[in-house]
Amino acid sequence: MVRQAKNLSPAQRAAAELLLGRPLQEKESIRVQAFDPAPVSEQRRREVSAELQRLFAEVDLNLRPATADEVEDVFTEAMRSSRPGYRTHR
Repeated sequence: MVRQAKNLSPAQRAAAELLLGRPLQEKESIRVQAFDPAPVSEQRRREVSAELQRLFAEVDLNLRPATADEVEDVFTEAMRSSRPGYRTHR
């Protein structure tokens, strides 16, 4: 389903903005899709979880201290790369 932001009800607009993490612009179009998750066994879920835990532990070993500004800059860069319209709220 594709909708124009200007045609959304207040509840629909609020839900879309909550999911996007930002206000909608009137000229934007919104498309919502739902997907059935791929079936995954509990065993595979445990394997992936253990693999991620090992990866995170390895990453933690190589961390260096960072200032609050550096952390904010990295976060903002990540948000902008995944959400091109992202704006900071400073």
